[in-house]
Amino acid sequence: MDINNTPTKGNLMQIKKTLALSRNGYQLMDRKRIILMNELVTLLSRASGLQDDLKEAYAIAYQKLAIAAYENGMLSTHEAATNVDPDDGVKLRVRSVMGSEVPEVSYTARAMKPAYSFYDNTVATDEARLAFRKVKELLIQIAEVENAAYRLANNMQKTQKRVNALQNVTIPQLEDANKSISSALEEKEREEFTRLKVVKRILNSK
Repeated sequence: MDINNTPTKGNLMQIKKTLALSRNGYQLMDRKRIILMNELVTLLSRASGLQDDLKEAYAIAYQKLAIAAYENGMLSTHEAATNVDPDDGVKLRVRSVMGSEVPEVSYTARAMKPAYSFYDNTVATDEARLAFRKVKELLIQIAEVENAAYRLANNMQKTQKRVNALQNVTIPQLEDANKSISSALEEKEREEFTRLKVVKRILNSK
């Protein structure tokens, strides 16, 4: 930061003003960092729980799929899977968290309609489909949480750098400049006062 250390009252006033703004900025940025950190911790905790749920959901889904393949045959199970319509129930919007744009995903599950022959498939096919539907819902939630966590972590890292710069560089430099100029101006005032006393003494002696 370029600081004018010339000992003038104008420079001193400017430095004091900049110092006050920097201290206020530091407090705001540090508060933002804390809020982002709390939000990030919450998201990471939620992501961890979702990962556990997803692992369990995948295990159940593949177990159901194996049962369906065993009961109906691989060909019938494959045909049933390919006949399921794509799901367009996912909606995405963005919300702002302390300047970070994070995704907010909403999912509206459509009513399940027959997409395969009941003659060639048993109830195990329906159970497998429901199990993988649960997997899909968890994947949507995890995608939202992990993307939000990544963006918040990136913003928090930038905020931390600004906080460190203000705390360790900008504010100390301004405080040193403030002290240096104040001392120089006080010294000038003392010299001026001494000079005036000498002049006054000389004038009074005449």
